[in-house]
Amino acid sequence: MDNQEQMDYKKLYEAEREKTEVLVSKIEESEKEIEELNFKLDRIKGSFAWKLAIPLRKGLHFYEKTRDRLTRYGSIPGIMRKVRSKLQERKNMKRHGTASFPGPEEAKAQRETVFPNMVKFSILTPLYNTPEKFLTELLDCVQAQTYQNWELCLADGSDSEHAYVGEICRRYAESDARIKYQVLEHNEGISGNTNECLKMATGDYIALLDHDDILHPAVLYEYAKVINEKGADYIYCDEITFEGDSIDHMIVLHFKPDFAVDNLRGNNYICHFSAFSKHLLDETGVFRSQYDGSQDHDMILRLTAKAKLVYHVPKALYYWRSHKASVAQDINAKTYAVDAAKRAVHDHIKDVYGMDVKVESTRAFPTIFRIRYPLLERPLISIVIPNKDHMEDLSRCVESIVNKSTYENYEIVIVENNSETKEIFDYYKALEHNPKIRIVKYEGEFNYAKINNFGVSFTNGKYVLLLNNDMKVITRDWIEELLMYAQRPDVAAVGGKLYYADNTIQHAGIVIGLGAHRAAGHTHYKDDKMHLGYMGRLCYAQDVTAVTGACLLVSRAQYDEVGGLDEEFRVAFNDVDFCLKLRHAGYLNVFTPFAELYHYESKTRGMEEGEKQKRFQQEVDLFRKKWKADLDAGDPYFNPNFSLDYSDYTIK
Repeated sequence: MDNQEQMDYKKLYEAEREKTEVLVSKIEESEKEIEELNFKLDRIKGSFAWKLAIPLRKGLHFYEKTRDRLTRYGSIPGIMRKVRSKLQERKNMKRHGTASFPGPEEAKAQRETVFPNMVKFSILTPLYNTPEKFLTELLDCVQAQTYQNWELCLADGSDSEHAYVGEICRRYAESDARIKYQVLEHNEGISGNTNECLKMATGDYIALLDHDDILHPAVLYEYAKVINEKGADYIYCDEITFEGDSIDHMIVLHFKPDFAVDNLRGNNYICHFSAFSKHLLDETGVFRSQYDGSQDHDMILRLTAKAKLVYHVPKALYYWRSHKASVAQDINAKTYAVDAAKRAVHDHIKDVYGMDVKVESTRAFPTIFRIRYPLLERPLISIVIPNKDHMEDLSRCVESIVNKSTYENYEIVIVENNSETKEIFDYYKALEHNPKIRIVKYEGEFNYAKINNFGVSFTNGKYVLLLNNDMKVITRDWIEELLMYAQRPDVAAVGGKLYYADNTIQHAGIVIGLGAHRAAGHTHYKDDKMHLGYMGRLCYAQDVTAVTGACLLVSRAQYDEVGGLDEEFRVAFNDVDFCLKLRHAGYLNVFTPFAELYHYESKTRGMEEGEKQKRFQQEVDLFRKKWKADLDAGDPYFNPNFSLDYSDYTIK
């Protein structure tokens, strides 16, 4: 290195050092300002006037919610439709409680069913100072199972003040040899006590039942059925949270997706009622005490990672009791569970990918997580934007990318398609000074799929980011948020969370079969930006069948592997079709709510008319014909108990 190069290097170093010092100073000032504002806020909240104004604030919040609903549903009739829908849903909820229990004839038929493989279930239940009512209801619900090849393994760590636990268990065990009871010398915690239950187990499949919950009488029958018909080595079902003396006093009905590994990492949605092959447990190891409080999350992550077939029974067959000491009512009853769950997710991802991720609680719930994957590299990202006229839209989009994006290694390929206005060509000329931006000319008739394929052919990046021209970046690290998932070898298309200009949701993942045409539709459509989503789904990254082509990141290799966008879908469904091709190639598609953009597409434009309507219907018919088998099977990430007429997870 000569003297001139050394001087240039020193100048660059000094310039960067000065920038760093300025940034550090700004951070320190911001931290002081935040500290001061928090102090002032605490004083306000502790004041007499603040407490006195509680009724007024509640009234104001009610007014704001009503106003927002009016805006969301368009009118009073719109709200009435929503009210009728919710009332109908309330009625439908009842079908999943005691009304779903088999009648005498059905129960008799289930008891008399002989499967080719009459597997034995070992139900593990660690006991600790279990209330008498909860304990007897638990024992009764197991004895009421219509499938009778089971054993109940009870390990009791209760203290001397709760001696009745042992008295009740011994009484049941004396009359039913399938109930095994053991008093523990020491309370070993949740994992240790569960492992003591496991030592008693002689079954082919292990099932986990909490000491204060209740089973549907047909759950073991349903599980034995899918083991025989599907060969499943891990099974779970939907569940209901209830309170009070009856399971019909429902608080939450949790209808789950089929197995979705990213959902499981962001949120232990499987939770109850898990049953799995004893061979699978032998391979993965027993419960680990370092994850007590979330030992089930740790175990589920390990077991499903090894399982040959994880099967979801889409029926509410487990009843999770909510009471003062339960996690179902308040996670703060077991605050250590949050830290244990974070460790479990972190360690699982480290084992699978060798990546040291950050796991953070979200605003939805302490155990609903945002996972920050480190970027293994910063490859060139090629952003492809089709455009015809619309100078204002395009300039807003491009400027938001250039001015907001923290990711720097990108190129923008604008595909010009038969524009006519002078202003757009003047804008193209103004972009020539930016070496990251190129304009390529497509002269054929409008075909969204063909235009994007044409644009992709000019890209140099390792990844392709399809982007509409009417987008505006919100999240500065939006590219990093998309890339952290796209870089994984098991992931293909990744999409972000898109809003209309009025801060309602335009895109948060696509479900096939959803909507009037039963082709595909967006979930949480038109919900408020701050909505948590069904069971917190708008607050964590998750697996979906498809994401919109309005903002879709995928590797160039995967794009080429499935032949890009199918040009038979000129306008509609080419993105959904593309994502389905990727799924059939063995990849996951992911929606992340942490890459946020505005999508200025009109949400009030209504149905296409005339020739456009005819073309749209042709593409609906083509999509339904091409993907008939997938549509008939149903979207794996949208529970069949939900209505396909609504985007808000309304129960059928």
